[in-house]
Amino acid sequence: MDLELAGTELKSVLNRLRRAQGQISGVIRMIEEGRDCEDVVTQLAAASRALDRAGFAIIATGLQQCLTDTDGDGNPGENREEMRARLEKLFLSLA
Repeated sequence: MDLELAGTELKSVLNRLRRAQGQISGVIRMIEEGRDCEDVVTQLAAASRALDRAGFAIIATGLQQCLTDTDGDGNPGENREEMRARLEKLFLSLA
């Protein structure tokens, strides 16, 4: 299943990933500075949510592309049940 992200979808995913990257850098800096544990965990949770949302956006785009595939064949040799199983596995990997 190849993923093709359109302009706005790609921009949204990249923005989420950049936000998470900045938050993770902030967490590292906070730990190095000996900041309060609660503040560190709060920032880490925000980074985790940003990563999850980026992952779900990528999976949702892939699912949409699979459903709108006019050929209905996806990858060569892959049927709809195999595609469903792969998408389910992807969703669960983010759970």
